[in-house]
Amino acid sequence: MTTKPEESSAAICQCRFGGVIDMATVAPQFPRERIVHWDDPRALAEAGRAMSGRDFLDAVLRGALPSPPICHLVDFTFERIDDGRVEMVLTPQESQYNPIGSVHGGIIATVLDSVMGCAVHTKLPRGRAYTTLEIKVNYLRGVNRETGKMSAVGWVVHLGRQTAMAEASLCDARGKLFAQASTTCLIFDVPGQSVPALNTDR
Repeated sequence: MTTKPEESSAAICQCRFGGVIDMATVAPQFPRERIVHWDDPRALAEAGRAMSGRDFLDAVLRGALPSPPICHLVDFTFERIDDGRVEMVLTPQESQYNPIGSVHGGIIATVLDSVMGCAVHTKLPRGRAYTTLEIKVNYLRGVNRETGKMSAVGWVVHLGRQTAMAEASLCDARGKLFAQASTTCLIFDVPGQSVPALNTDR
Protein backbone atom coordinates (compact mmCIF):
# COMPACT_ATOMS: atom_id res chain seq x y z
CA MET A 1 0.00 0.00 0.00
CA THR A 2 1.31 3.44 -0.86
CA THR A 3 -0.21 6.56 0.63
CA LYS A 4 0.08 10.25 -0.22
CA PRO A 5 2.94 12.22 1.41
CA GLU A 6 2.13 14.79 4.11
CA GLU A 7 0.23 17.84 2.88
CA SER A 8 3.26 20.12 3.20
CA SER A 9 5.38 17.77 1.09
CA ALA A 10 2.58 17.36 -1.44
CA ALA A 11 2.36 21.13 -1.80
CA ILE A 12 6.11 21.38 -2.44
CA CYS A 13 5.96 18.63 -5.09
CA GLN A 14 3.03 20.23 -6.80
CA CYS A 15 4.83 23.58 -7.01
CA ARG A 16 8.00 21.92 -8.25
CA PHE A 17 6.47 19.70 -10.90
CA GLY A 18 3.55 21.85 -11.96
CA GLY A 19 0.45 23.47 -10.61
CA VAL A 20 -2.57 25.66 -11.22
CA ILE A 21 -3.36 29.25 -10.34
CA ASP A 22 -7.14 29.67 -10.25
CA MET A 23 -8.48 33.23 -10.24
CA ALA A 24 -12.08 32.20 -9.48
CA THR A 25 -12.18 34.47 -6.40
CA VAL A 26 -11.41 37.63 -8.39
CA ALA A 27 -14.25 40.17 -8.63
CA PRO A 28 -16.78 39.35 -11.41
CA GLN A 29 -15.86 42.36 -13.57
CA PHE A 30 -12.37 40.96 -14.12
CA PRO A 31 -11.69 37.99 -16.43
CA ARG A 32 -10.60 34.75 -14.77
CA GLU A 33 -7.18 33.38 -15.57
CA ARG A 34 -5.66 29.93 -15.21
CA ILE A 35 -1.96 29.18 -15.73
CA VAL A 36 -0.87 25.57 -16.22
CA HIS A 37 2.69 24.27 -15.84
CA TRP A 38 3.90 20.79 -16.78
CA ASP A 39 7.06 18.73 -17.33
CA ASP A 40 8.33 17.06 -20.49
CA PRO A 41 5.91 14.16 -21.07
CA ARG A 42 8.41 12.26 -23.21
CA ALA A 43 10.81 11.86 -20.29
CA LEU A 44 7.96 10.62 -18.10
CA ALA A 45 6.87 8.08 -20.71
CA GLU A 46 10.44 6.82 -21.15
CA ALA A 47 10.77 6.33 -17.39
CA GLY A 48 7.50 4.41 -17.36
CA ARG A 49 8.67 1.98 -20.03
CA ALA A 50 11.57 0.89 -17.80
CA MET A 51 9.40 0.11 -14.77
CA SER A 52 6.45 -2.01 -13.74
CA GLY A 53 3.15 -0.14 -13.63
CA ARG A 54 3.01 -0.23 -9.82
CA ASP A 55 6.59 1.05 -9.42
CA PHE A 56 5.97 3.79 -11.97
CA LEU A 57 2.81 5.11 -10.31
CA ASP A 58 4.38 4.83 -6.85
CA ALA A 59 7.21 7.07 -8.11
CA VAL A 60 4.70 9.63 -9.40
CA LEU A 61 2.83 9.61 -6.09
CA ARG A 62 6.05 10.13 -4.09
CA GLY A 63 7.14 12.99 -6.34
CA ALA A 64 10.17 11.09 -7.64
CA LEU A 65 8.61 11.47 -11.11
CA PRO A 66 6.44 14.41 -12.23
CA SER A 67 2.69 14.05 -12.61
CA PRO A 68 1.38 13.65 -16.18
CA PRO A 69 0.45 16.95 -17.88
CA ILE A 70 -3.25 16.00 -17.85
CA CYS A 71 -3.21 16.18 -14.04
CA HIS A 72 -2.26 19.85 -14.16
CA LEU A 73 -4.57 20.70 -17.05
CA VAL A 74 -7.69 19.15 -15.48
CA ASP A 75 -6.53 19.66 -11.86
CA PHE A 76 -6.55 16.21 -10.28
CA THR A 77 -3.88 14.50 -8.20
CA PHE A 78 -2.90 10.98 -7.16
CA GLU A 79 -3.95 10.20 -3.60
CA ARG A 80 -3.23 6.50 -3.11
CA ILE A 81 -1.83 3.56 -5.09
CA ASP A 82 -2.62 -0.08 -4.26
CA ASP A 83 -2.41 -3.31 -6.22
CA GLY A 84 -5.30 -3.06 -8.70
CA ARG A 85 -6.77 0.04 -7.02
CA VAL A 86 -6.04 3.77 -7.38
CA GLU A 87 -7.47 6.87 -5.73
CA MET A 88 -7.33 10.40 -7.18
CA VAL A 89 -8.67 13.78 -6.03
CA LEU A 90 -10.44 16.15 -8.43
CA THR A 91 -10.76 19.86 -7.62
CA PRO A 92 -13.81 21.28 -9.45
CA GLN A 93 -13.38 24.86 -10.66
CA GLU A 94 -14.96 27.40 -12.99
CA SER A 95 -12.45 26.84 -15.79
CA GLN A 96 -13.95 23.34 -16.21
CA TYR A 97 -17.51 24.62 -16.70
CA ASN A 98 -19.75 23.92 -19.69
CA PRO A 99 -22.19 26.53 -21.10
CA ILE A 100 -24.88 25.68 -18.51
CA GLY A 101 -22.71 26.43 -15.47
CA SER A 102 -21.47 23.07 -14.22
CA VAL A 103 -18.30 21.00 -14.62
CA HIS A 104 -18.21 19.56 -18.14
CA GLY A 105 -18.96 15.85 -18.40
CA GLY A 106 -15.72 15.41 -20.34
CA ILE A 107 -13.74 16.50 -17.27
CA ILE A 108 -15.48 13.88 -15.14
CA ALA A 109 -14.97 11.23 -17.83
CA THR A 110 -11.29 12.14 -18.08
CA VAL A 111 -10.72 11.65 -14.36
CA LEU A 112 -12.65 8.37 -14.27
CA ASP A 113 -10.84 7.10 -17.38
CA SER A 114 -7.52 8.03 -15.75
CA VAL A 115 -8.20 6.36 -12.43
CA MET A 116 -9.46 3.15 -14.08
CA GLY A 117 -6.53 3.04 -16.50
CA CYS A 118 -4.04 3.56 -13.69
CA ALA A 119 -5.68 0.80 -11.65
CA VAL A 120 -5.06 -1.54 -14.59
CA HIS A 121 -1.52 -0.18 -14.94
CA THR A 122 -0.68 -1.22 -11.35
CA LYS A 123 -1.19 -4.86 -12.38
CA LEU A 124 1.17 -4.77 -15.38
CA PRO A 125 4.83 -5.83 -15.28
CA ARG A 126 7.60 -3.99 -17.09
CA GLY A 127 7.23 -4.47 -20.84
CA ARG A 128 3.42 -4.55 -20.80
CA ALA A 129 1.19 -1.57 -21.53
CA TYR A 130 -2.49 -0.68 -21.91
CA THR A 131 -4.85 1.63 -23.75
CA THR A 132 -8.57 2.29 -23.37
CA LEU A 133 -10.84 0.39 -25.78
CA GLU A 134 -14.14 1.74 -24.45
CA ILE A 135 -15.53 3.68 -21.50
CA LYS A 136 -19.04 4.14 -20.15
CA VAL A 137 -19.93 6.88 -17.67
CA ASN A 138 -23.16 7.32 -15.71
CA TYR A 139 -23.63 10.94 -14.55
CA LEU A 140 -25.79 10.93 -11.42
CA ARG A 141 -25.43 14.50 -10.10
CA GLY A 142 -24.10 17.79 -11.39
CA VAL A 143 -20.70 19.01 -10.18
CA ASN A 144 -19.70 22.65 -9.62
CA ARG A 145 -17.06 24.63 -7.76
CA GLU A 146 -19.08 24.54 -4.55
CA THR A 147 -19.07 20.71 -4.57
CA GLY A 148 -15.51 20.82 -3.23
CA LYS A 149 -12.75 18.27 -3.62
CA MET A 150 -13.93 14.93 -4.97
CA SER A 151 -12.57 11.41 -4.62
CA ALA A 152 -12.24 9.23 -7.73
CA VAL A 153 -11.56 5.54 -7.02
CA GLY A 154 -10.78 2.96 -9.70
CA TRP A 155 -10.40 -0.80 -9.30
CA VAL A 156 -9.65 -3.76 -11.57
CA VAL A 157 -12.51 -6.20 -12.13
CA HIS A 158 -10.75 -8.57 -14.54
CA LEU A 159 -7.20 -8.86 -15.88
CA GLY A 160 -6.60 -11.09 -18.87
CA ARG A 161 -3.74 -11.59 -21.30
CA GLN A 162 -5.19 -9.20 -23.91
CA THR A 163 -7.94 -7.26 -22.13
CA ALA A 164 -8.71 -5.86 -18.69
CA MET A 165 -11.91 -4.50 -17.16
CA ALA A 166 -12.15 -1.86 -14.45
CA GLU A 167 -14.77 0.24 -12.69
CA ALA A 168 -14.69 3.61 -10.92
CA SER A 169 -16.73 5.99 -8.78
CA LEU A 170 -16.64 9.74 -8.16
CA CYS A 171 -17.85 10.95 -4.74
CA ASP A 172 -17.78 14.15 -2.72
CA ALA A 173 -16.20 14.50 0.73
CA ARG A 174 -19.36 13.13 2.38
CA GLY A 175 -19.32 10.00 0.24
CA LYS A 176 -22.24 11.01 -2.00
CA LEU A 177 -21.96 9.34 -5.41
CA PHE A 178 -21.86 11.76 -8.39
CA ALA A 179 -20.74 9.48 -11.22
CA GLN A 180 -19.69 5.91 -11.91
CA ALA A 181 -17.92 4.32 -14.85
CA SER A 182 -16.64 1.11 -16.39
CA THR A 183 -13.97 0.46 -18.99
CA THR A 184 -12.34 -2.21 -21.13
CA CYS A 185 -8.61 -1.84 -21.80
CA LEU A 186 -6.41 -3.49 -24.40
CA ILE A 187 -3.25 -5.08 -22.93
CA PHE A 188 -0.21 -5.40 -25.19
CA ASP A 189 3.56 -5.88 -25.21
CA VAL A 190 5.84 -2.85 -25.48
CA PRO A 191 7.93 -3.37 -28.65
CA GLY A 192 11.54 -4.28 -28.02
CA GLN A 193 11.17 -5.24 -24.34
CA SER A 194 11.21 -8.63 -22.65
CA VAL A 195 8.02 -9.38 -20.75
CA PRO A 196 7.92 -11.15 -17.35
CA ALA A 197 5.13 -13.64 -16.69
CA LEU A 198 1.78 -11.94 -16.13
CA ASN A 199 -0.62 -13.19 -13.45
CA THR A 200 -4.08 -13.03 -14.99
CA ASP A 201 -7.57 -14.10 -14.05
CA ARG A 202 -7.35 -16.78 -16.72
